[in-house]
Amino acid sequence: MVASVVMVLVLAGCSTIGYYSQAVGGHFKLMRARQSIDSLLANETTTPELREQLQTLVDARAFAVSHLLLPDNDSYSTYVETGRAAVTWNVVASQEFSLNAKTWCFPVAGCVSYRGYFDKNDAENYADSLAQQDYDVTVGGASAYSTLGWFDDPVLDTMLRGGDIRYVGTLFHELAHQLLYVKDDSNFNEAYATFVEQVGTRKWLVHRAQTDRIASYDASLARAEDFVDLLKRTRDNLDRLYAQDLPTEDKRQRKQAVFNTMQEEYKQLKTSWGGYAGYDNWFKRDVNNARLLAVATYRRYVPAFYAMFDEAGQDLSAFYELAKQVSELPKAERQAKMNDYLAH
Repeated sequence: MVASVVMVLVLAGCSTIGYYSQAVGGHFKLMRARQSIDSLLANETTTPELREQLQTLVDARAFAVSHLLLPDNDSYSTYVETGRAAVTWNVVASQEFSLNAKTWCFPVAGCVSYRGYFDKNDAENYADSLAQQDYDVTVGGASAYSTLGWFDDPVLDTMLRGGDIRYVGTLFHELAHQLLYVKDDSNFNEAYATFVEQVGTRKWLVHRAQTDRIASYDASLARAEDFVDLLKRTRDNLDRLYAQDLPTEDKRQRKQAVFNTMQEEYKQLKTSWGGYAGYDNWFKRDVNNARLLAVATYRRYVPAFYAMFDEAGQDLSAFYELAKQVSELPKAERQAKMNDYLAH
């Protein structure tokens, strides 16, 4: 996700200056810990595993510039060993009977549908305070974040988990944020970067003469689409429920029934996947509005960007120009245009 690194604390009120301080402090702690990737590759004490991962990212970084037309700068030329489970922890929230995400506004990133913390306890404490105000909340860890080109972002050890397709895709995703970012529109930004990640990963595998891995990658994306479709059906059911004039307790019970149905439908999905259990951990946690929204932010408009890519003749340069034109529309018009693409 994109992190808001706030530069001028005097813009903050007393109630938020602590939040901005942890954001700035956490970011600059990472900046101070950076090591040159070239130096690590030349260092005989670098482990073979890390050496292979870093060399792969060096190659992927060059590919991103030459083949994906992504920004050519010093981002991801350094490495930080954080020793952490996640680099940031993001809080997402919504009202108990609403699927509109709570938003937070910052001087750099604009208004976004999550609030990020470098300390997990801080994130959980803030989430608890929202829960006490009857919000549905969720806290999720992020393996990477972007400063949108304001700083030379490093490769993090948290990015290197899960295999090369994952961390190369993450690199493409974060660089895409540097190429195009719209203030106050998380749905557009995250779906755009996810699209670039997916197209870039396929092109990368072709470039590496590893086309035999594309089918497996596409299968994983197909499962992700099935998962997102399940969540969309659930959201649609909840939207209809929340629009009804019902007693609070009755609505609360029916809401839980919708989530129970979702759990049963997931079991059927697993069967259709041949028992693939990669989403089990997501369903083991209590599901609420906020958890649905956290996934929706990344996925909702991804098919729209594929339609846009087709309109651009599957030419990346033309696609970027078209995406930029759509991004410059007033927000209501931009959303209408994206919904038109979804209908294609």
